[in-house]
Amino acid sequence: MHSRRDFLRTMAVAGAGAMLPASGQQARPAGRIDVHHHMIPPGYVTAMQDELKRTNWTPRQWSPAISLETMDKNGIATSILSPVQRLVLDSMSETSERARMLARLNNDFGAQVVRDHPDRFGLFAALPLPDRDGSLREIEYAYDTLKADGIALWTSYRDKWPGDPAFDAVFAELNRRNAVVFFHPAAGSCCRDLMPGLGLSGIIEYDLDTARTAESLLYNGTPARYPNIRFIFSHSGGAITTLADRMIDDYPKDHLAQLPHGVEYEFRRFYYETAHAGKPAALDALKDLAPVSQILFGSDVPIRNYELTTNPLSQYRGFSVADWQAINRGNAERLFPRLKT
Repeated sequence: MHSRRDFLRTMAVAGAGAMLPASGQQARPAGRIDVHHHMIPPGYVTAMQDELKRTNWTPRQWSPAISLETMDKNGIATSILSPVQRLVLDSMSETSERARMLARLNNDFGAQVVRDHPDRFGLFAALPLPDRDGSLREIEYAYDTLKADGIALWTSYRDKWPGDPAFDAVFAELNRRNAVVFFHPAAGSCCRDLMPGLGLSGIIEYDLDTARTAESLLYNGTPARYPNIRFIFSHSGGAITTLADRMIDDYPKDHLAQLPHGVEYEFRRFYYETAHAGKPAALDALKDLAPVSQILFGSDVPIRNYELTTNPLSQYRGFSVADWQAINRGNAERLFPRLKT
């Protein structure tokens, strides 16, 4: 018999195991659901060649088959696909037909992958923000035609963050559709090239921009005005967990009416995924901020390898068996009922 420690490690790596339906036929494996898994459509890479050369960044080789092979080796049942930030960069920050074309190219490709492998993949569709009208049209197309599982947004769009009133119409429509919105870190125009030679660095800036997004949403009352949206923040919340107490204590008193239940309540309603943030310092801080019901498994594959997240998770002792079942799969099943086994 395995010791409790060995059992926890097994649960952390493989998810909830396999399940048998009443008929006796084998159901698809009830492994982890990865909510932070990027796709790199070949046509998208071709369209972004100028931007890739300008930033001296070469995307990893990727295909749905490569993802499936990696997922199978790591006990991942389903991955929700989202765009790669380094591909999109500022092309989505232009009110132009090009931004709309890139969003549609990305979403059509992802939807086809889901159609080909409906049990193995989901889709967070991209929007051409800050183009409001183009984004509203893409929301309609993503949900009504492509049957997307949610929407992927960046934490900033040059000099705007998601709580900006310019995005209200988009969030109102997402609220009407009970949307899941996944935030991936970016870098605002304020905070690029801060150190000579470092360029567009994600070393700490992505975590800080994640916190700025939370501040932006809270300051403008977005979560309370649009309570049907489920927001997911990357990397165990980035710098949110470190700065949350400060945000709660220093929230402007003249804005309190915009968050009737308070700032802490909204922090506890947000969802957080574990990519590249599975060590005790990150998880202990996250547990102080949010209940286990709001924690999801994420990996940042193929930008990162699974082991960067799964190895530290397998060593973490702060979750019970039931907690691991929720984090690996159960919490995501509540967000995406079609994935429930």
